[in-house]
Amino acid sequence: MKREEKTIAKNRKAFHEYEIMETFEAGIELTGTEVRSLRENNCQLTDCFALVRGGEVWLHNVHIPPYSNGNLANVDPDRKRKLLLHKSQIRELERKTTEKGMALVPVKIYFKHNSLVKVELAVARGKKLYDKRASMAERDNRREVERALKERSR
Repeated sequence: MKREEKTIAKNRKAFHEYEIMETFEAGIELTGTEVRSLRENNCQLTDCFALVRGGEVWLHNVHIPPYSNGNLANVDPDRKRKLLLHKSQIRELERKTTEKGMALVPVKIYFKHNSLVKVELAVARGKKLYDKRASMAERDNRREVERALKERSR
């Protein structure tokens, strides 16, 4: 019996602040109590980012609160965590983020069907204010059209 993917946390703000170019799936190096805390759906992805340093990718500002039944094994909830990627993927991410205005942004953290914790990492370009306004207007127009179609079908 295969289990489907279970989302722990999504970074909805990233879709508003950034234009997503490409996504990568990465493993994340965690301790046992952090995984247990994630099983309780405890995670915060606001204002988090990833950096490529010394041939490794590090995840910063992800808040995983201490496990409720943990003791001394609990670690710092805001520590930087290493992401697990292939060397070729790391080189590609490093090449793409050296371009002006590009950033590595975690989009979501989830449990894969085999109970491994994965991070969906996006190569993104920051949106300007007018881009944000345009995407909000486009979303509102789409809602209006869907609402009108729904009213018409009644």
